This record gives sequence, C-alpha cells and structure tokens, in this order.
Amino acid sequence: MIRHITVLGDGAMGTACALVLASKPELRVTIWSPLEDYGRLVQQRRESVRYLPGVPIPENIHLTLDLAEAVSQADALVLAIPTVYLRRTLLRNADILRSNSAAIVSVIKGIEQGTFLRPTQIMAEIVGPRPYAVLAGPSHAEEISRGLPASVVVASHDKSWAQAVQLLFMTDRLRVYTNPDPVGVELCGALKNVVAIAAGISDGLGLGDNAKAALLTRALVEVKRFVEAHGGRGETVYGLAGIGDLITTCTSVHGRNLRVGRAIGQGQKLADILNTMQQTTEGVWTCRAVYHHASQLGLDMPIVAEVYRVLYEEKSPWEAVRDLMVREAASEY
Repeated sequence: MIRHITVLGDGAMGTACALVLASKPELRVTIWSPLEDYGRLVQQRRESVRYLPGVPIPENIHLTLDLAEAVSQADALVLAIPTVYLRRTLLRNADILRSNSAAIVSVIKGIEQGTFLRPTQIMAEIVGPRPYAVLAGPSHAEEISRGLPASVVVASHDKSWAQAVQLLFMTDRLRVYTNPDPVGVELCGALKNVVAIAAGISDGLGLGDNAKAALLTRALVEVKRFVEAHGGRGETVYGLAGIGDLITTCTSVHGRNLRVGRAIGQGQKLADILNTMQQTTEGVWTCRAVYHHASQLGLDMPIVAEVYRVLYEEKSPWEAVRDLMVREAASEY
C-alpha cells in the first residue's frame, strides 16, 4: 500500500503534483530539490518562488535537499526533472535511486538529444526495471496548484500500476483516466511543445484564427504519423495527452513554448529569447531531436521541419509559412 510519495524536482509541475497528493491526509509527501541554493530558498519561503509564486507549500509537505532521506521510505517516486537535465541528475544519484525499488510516475515531457530516448526509457536505463507510468494531459501547473479543475491521463504497460496512480491523483478537482499506451502519451507530450512554437510563430506574425486552426489540425496529422511509426496508438493523439494538451499549450498564457514562438514571430532571436526564460522550453530541444529522427525514418512532417529551420537555420518565419502553403496539392486523407 502506498503511503509515502517522494517528488523528485521542485519546479512547477513537481510542486503541483505534491500539492495534489498532499491534499489526501493518508499520504506523506516529500519534495526533493536537486539544486541546493534554490532548494534552500523554497524551504525558507515555503513557496516555489521562481515557478509558482504566490502558491504556499503547506507544512504537511516535507522539503529536503537530502536524496537518500527523500527516497529511503518512499513507496512511490514522482519524477519531475526536465528531460535536458534528467540523465545527468539520475547518473549523479544512481546508487541512491537504485537502493529503492519503488514504482515511478513521470510527469516529464520531452525527448533526449542524441539518443532519442523518452524520459521513462532514460529512467529504466539508469535506475533499472520497475513499474513506470506517465501522467500527462492539459495540466498547466499554475492552474493545478490553485485547485482549478482539470483532467489528465496516466499511461503504463502495467495496468495495475496505472490504476494505482489513477487513485493516488484523483480528487474532486483532478480527474484521471487510464491509458495502455505510454509510448503514445510520452511522444504526444513531447511533440505538442514543438507545435506550440509553431502556433506562437503564427500568433507573432498575426496570421489570424484561420491559419492557427489549420496549423493545429494538420500538426495533429504529423503527431499521429510520428506516434504510430514508433509503436504508439493513433487514438492516443485524439485524447487528453494529444489534442487535449495541444489545445492548452497552444492557447494558454502559461505556455512557455508558445511565448518563444510568439517572440520569434515578432522578430526576436532564439538565443536572446532563451536568455530571458526562467524555465526550460522543452520544445526547442525536442524539435531538433524529432526533426532529425523523422528525417532518418523518412516521415513527412513539414510543420516540424519548418519550425526546425526557423529555430536552427535562421529561416525567415514568413518564408516558412509561404513554403508550407505552396506545397504540392494533396488529399486530406
């Protein structure tokens, strides 16, 4: 029976997950901070001042910088460390993490550069075999942490673990569905950030509602193509982890990747934009990984390709739009 849950990562989503779990009096919840200076600040303020300002962390959530202490009694682990930092964090603490065989829930979105591994694959490679689940969907931490209603999906190859996670996270403000397709759920969570950059570019250029609606609709085709090519289920793309998360990411004021795209559409340079961002914008790194991988597989993903060229080849956003519009005529299906 799960009684003690440790969240690894004190960013927005890690903190939001801890707040949801700590609303259940039968659960003991710990947050481990991977960065000492920031972790001490969070302990002093009882608030994730950088990522969730104004949201207090209640006293029944234990905050620690000691990973050994954090995992020693944990019955389950929630990993909330950005993909770009995940491998180095796990490797640095591999012995401690391997000493605990608790099942894992990942709330991480992205794909690792070079290896093209999904977050749960990185975890399995470093900390070893155990039940893994992926929690995803339209779930901005800024809203979850304030108790606004949301619905998400938990996916795992282990049906019993998915059902256990479902019960752990279900509240009167958070509805959780199960899904048997963790591959599709993880890939949807990664790819939607790339699409969000494209949507932001559309906004920044002032292309209007028609263009953005068409962009999102055709982007779903590319996401489905990619998911199915990697063994995921096409129907996952039309669920909470796919179209649900895509809608949120491409319309919300909280969307970091959307903000990056808008700034690019308004003429700013990527390096300058990233220097002003406090949080990781996974879509920038995921775009590069997906573009190269899709090219190797011969997958037709024109929207992803144009986002890549704008980000990494300094292609004009207006030129990218034109090239998408003048492609050879085709059937929708």
